[in-house]
Amino acid sequence: MKLEQYIGVIVHRTDLKLYQYYQKVVDPFNITIDQWEILVILWETEGITQKELAERLYKDQANIARMLFKLEQKGFIHRTTHEKDRRSLRVYLTAEGRDIKDNILEPSIEAYNKTIAGLTEEEVENFRRTLSIIYNNVKDL
Repeated sequence: MKLEQYIGVIVHRTDLKLYQYYQKVVDPFNITIDQWEILVILWETEGITQKELAERLYKDQANIARMLFKLEQKGFIHRTTHEKDRRSLRVYLTAEGRDIKDNILEPSIEAYNKTIAGLTEEEVENFRRTLSIIYNNVKDL
């Protein structure tokens, strides 16, 4: 089999290009893609813990803590001690973290639409399903 036929190679190359493209989209907002992912989750559900963020993003808690520290420095989030577990921190948006949503969502959706241009909704859903199957096949190996 040729190198270009391996699924892992194709997925990795695509991931690198997508990451570079999406980073250009969020650069004007002085955040990284990883920080953008955290904000998207918080726009959906404020008050989740750092551990829950790590699980949702498939990242280790130390990396999440560093990303949250930077978002805190930028004024987008604040953390409070969990009311039932003093070792745990809950993450909340600041007013600035809520306000940036309106500015960043439009270019994010535009970038997403450029990414899936030429595909039907069914093809996009099938692709998601296929990637999920591949992920589940290798996650515990």
